[in-house]
Amino acid sequence: MFAVIKTGGKQYLVSPGDKIKIEKIETPTKGGSASGEKAKEIIFSQVLLMMKSRIVKIGTPLIKGAKVTARVLKQDRAKKVIVFKYKAKKRYQKKIGHRQPYTEVEIIKIQSK
Repeated sequence: MFAVIKTGGKQYLVSPGDKIKIEKIETPTKGGSASGEKAKEIIFSQVLLMMKSRIVKIGTPLIKGAKVTARVLKQDRAKKVIVFKYKAKKRYQKKIGHRQPYTEVEIIKIQSK
């Protein structure tokens, strides 16, 4: 069983037990909103495609009633990427570093109507 979900402007092919890194999302937490806290579960309702026992369902654009449940493992920032801008013969150079925030989730189950 697998599904294609849409989150953060990207599409991900997931199946139960997968651990994926997605764009950072604000997670619903109990008793506070500290960034380091973990949520119990997140539900992705934007399911584009789903396959269960050789039966393929394709959404137009979404599958009604389908949802993917995931658990937040951690929120962190990716490794640093160096951005170097350079103009030849103009004495211009600029070095910048960037760390993209992400949320790591584990897919628990995939449900449909």
